[in-house]
Amino acid sequence: MTSTAPSETPALSAEHVWKVFGQKPERAVQLAEAGESRSDILAETGCTIGVRDVSFAVKPGETFVVMGLSGSGKSTLIRCAARLIDVTKGTVHIDGADFTAMDSQQLREVRRKKLSMVFQHFGLFPHRRVIDNACYGLEIQGVTREKRHERALEVLGVVGLSGFEYHYPQQLSGGMQQRVGLARALCVDPEILFFDEPFSALDPLIRRDMQDELIRLQQSMKRTIVFITHDFAEAIKLGDRIAIMKDGAFDQVGTAAELIRNPATDYVREFTEDIPKAKVLTARDIMVAGGDSSRRVDASTSVLSLVPMLLNDPTPIAVSEDGFVIGQVDKATVATFMDEA
Repeated sequence: MTSTAPSETPALSAEHVWKVFGQKPERAVQLAEAGESRSDILAETGCTIGVRDVSFAVKPGETFVVMGLSGSGKSTLIRCAARLIDVTKGTVHIDGADFTAMDSQQLREVRRKKLSMVFQHFGLFPHRRVIDNACYGLEIQGVTREKRHERALEVLGVVGLSGFEYHYPQQLSGGMQQRVGLARALCVDPEILFFDEPFSALDPLIRRDMQDELIRLQQSMKRTIVFITHDFAEAIKLGDRIAIMKDGAFDQVGTAAELIRNPATDYVREFTEDIPKAKVLTARDIMVAGGDSSRRVDASTSVLSLVPMLLNDPTPIAVSEDGFVIGQVDKATVATFMDEA
């Protein structure tokens, strides 16, 4: 879990963002603010509301996941955040600077140096070898061929593609092609990475491998990530915090534990009710004050893994994070949780 000082400037923030598609966007916003439904607004104005008064802030190094079903507005939101499309109303800030107010030259500069995006369908150039796909962003920046190839070789090694640098995309599997897309995003050393359902088209085993790869990379690189998905299991695996989106707005934002233990709406509860809570929630989520025990577990240890440990020895177990004891778990706490789960 990422922790930052409360005063730290968000890497990315959105303030009351709206996106309306149609010829009368201002009228559509007025009707929406007055409480009219999407269907009534569509009937009166011919406009579709993609994003409805959304605000959020992402800390530096945080993985913020936006989860929603088809039509929820999640992909429209990430396009607004990346300024692939302009917002109808509201603002987006990057490192405190108003991204929505930047002119075309400023926008290009930010995109070249601070942002990268990974899409579901890779977006690779079929006529370019893997190495040249990976370093395309550096080529656009005017970096010399020697230097951009040096960087591409480094990043391709990081994502597990050493030996495939001079292959063409069509010679690679779907999972390997997505790794090229990830390498291309990382090659420019961005501060913020946008992922728009990047793994949803992959086979389940490959998708799991790519999720694990992203977790591994994030642990070492500590980038700010905004990740879009329709899969709640993927959201809780990857996200420091998760926003559940419905009808263009956020229903609830919180950690996986907060969503699972305290769903704010019936809609959120539908996603969480079938989740194996003992596998998902961790020692951190159920710990109590204390921690003098000589036995320790990492804060990320699943509750399910604690059960046999406490059955064999009921002595409380200290919970540690980054080398520091932050609490403890005991047999009674785990037993109570398992009964509730």
